[in-house]
Amino acid sequence: MQSRTLEYDLIHASVKGDIEEVRWLLEQQVKVDVKNEKGQTALMVATLGNHYEVVKLLIEAGSNVNVRDNNKLTPFIASGSNGFHEILELMANNGADLHSFNQFGGTALIPASEKGYLRAVQSALKVGVPVDHVNHLGWTALLEAVILGDGKYLYRDIIEELVEAGADITLEDHGGNSALDYAKKYNQSQVIDVLKGKNVDENSTITKVKQLIKKNNLDEAFSIVEAALTVDSNNEALLYYKAFLLAEQKEYALSNDVFQQIIDQSEDPLEFYFYQALNYRRLNDAEQALASFSKAIQLDSARLVYRYQKTNFLRELGKHEEAILETSKLLEKEANRYDFLFHKANSLRALGKHKKAIETIEKAIKLDPGNSLYSNHIEESKKLLEKR
Repeated sequence: MQSRTLEYDLIHASVKGDIEEVRWLLEQQVKVDVKNEKGQTALMVATLGNHYEVVKLLIEAGSNVNVRDNNKLTPFIASGSNGFHEILELMANNGADLHSFNQFGGTALIPASEKGYLRAVQSALKVGVPVDHVNHLGWTALLEAVILGDGKYLYRDIIEELVEAGADITLEDHGGNSALDYAKKYNQSQVIDVLKGKNVDENSTITKVKQLIKKNNLDEAFSIVEAALTVDSNNEALLYYKAFLLAEQKEYALSNDVFQQIIDQSEDPLEFYFYQALNYRRLNDAEQALASFSKAIQLDSARLVYRYQKTNFLRELGKHEEAILETSKLLEKEANRYDFLFHKANSLRALGKHKKAIETIEKAIKLDPGNSLYSNHIEESKKLLEKR
């Protein structure tokens, strides 16, 4: 009985990132991969908390980086989907299955590309996660970055990385559309240039900074940006990379101050509210993150990407009623988006509204017939309905 208690203590200590307690518990020879009610091991909860040193210690103690929780998520994939690039590389060097995918068919690279985690994208590509893996929606990392991104600084840089890594720009989704088709649909001019092989950086300083970021020479990159800003203090691109680098140094408040400076001078500040939201998420300030998403949406509700990112975050927070309201607004704009329907069905099921979940996923099936993601979803919803 004591051993079982200690095993759960290991999970609680890993949630907190308490490395000394974790070390002591491991010395008591507790089972390192015992699971909680969500099927999560100590390694998984430490990963979700971005506790690098705890993750390292658990791996050294023999924890499995490929073990799945109740949602079929592994610690390795979780590191990518949350943007924890250092943990991702650590796991890749300790037996992670680079070809593994989550319940949506996504590798560690795909959610990193979707959510705007440039450094995680770079790390995933560096360790060899397949660049052209296709998930259950029929999307590669490149397609997700175009469809679910905004084509601005952050997503443009992600798309550049994917293309440079050899992403096949001709691959089409279930609807027969390529990344270039979507870039044109959403008027992503710089992404179109990237996909056509054109250089989008007019400033050689920016090119050098981006190269240094890729090489993890962040201090040198920051010095170059600061020096350039003494000459051109209001340059938007330079200010963006300053804010980006501050965030990478975990100076989130200072980063948001710089983003606010850009917002105050920009004619089109939407993307910078999004970047602020990402920083607030890293600070575990959900209220401010949601407020930043809302500011972008209020300025231009036609750009669906920011509302989608907000719904993504609401689902992560378990705020499914709000997520459904926002997803319904997305569907008012694009009724044939089967990914929106799928996410709405997921939230409905999480709330126990199984009949409505089934009705919603049936619409997705009509739009994308034969997709196992939807057929599995509807079967599970029917089983849950029968148990009521």
